[in-house]
Amino acid sequence: MHARRLRWTALTLLPLLGACNLLTPLVFVGEHKRKIAPEFDKLPNSKVAILVWTETATLFDYPHARFELGAYVGDKLAQEMAQRQLSVDLADSRDVEDYIQKDLDAQIDPRAVGKHFDADYVVFLEVLDFQIRDYQEPQFLRAKINASVSVHDMRADPDMDRRFELAPIDCEYPEGAPILFSAKNAPLVRETIYRMFAEQVARKFYEHTVDL
Repeated sequence: MHARRLRWTALTLLPLLGACNLLTPLVFVGEHKRKIAPEFDKLPNSKVAILVWTETATLFDYPHARFELGAYVGDKLAQEMAQRQLSVDLADSRDVEDYIQKDLDAQIDPRAVGKHFDADYVVFLEVLDFQIRDYQEPQFLRAKINASVSVHDMRADPDMDRRFELAPIDCEYPEGAPILFSAKNAPLVRETIYRMFAEQVARKFYEHTVDL
């Protein structure tokens, strides 16, 4: 009788144990995603200008780096906002670059840029480190971009905060061994680091998920 009762108990628990095993992967997968709130959530329904500053040495080697970085960030931000049905009016990066070319002091003056384009906010990206080729071994490609990020509120009252400092950007490609320089590899590495940089900047302004 005792053996029969144990066998019945085991048979009763088996379906429950099987159900637990089926559910476990779903819970496990779900725990690998986490929602991240935006660092700055005021850009929707506003006009925004993106201002990029780079060192003169960077522009000597890459004359269009400032414009290209601004364009990549603007395109990525517009794309992601549109997917979330959020409206943002972005100043054209070509117009921003043309304005800076005419007034070089404006490249370090977000408020001048904001006033010129009648923007509500200016996203100011100060590129502190920019490289495509490895500094020590220029025959290899190891792209890096390090930049500070701040948002300047053009509509804030004088007695309110007008500048908001966000977490800096630090991206590198490839993360492992460098890639041998070639006419084919160089533009691919450059485009990849631009896209990485643009994604890291843009996601500061909308809710997103990350893998754990």
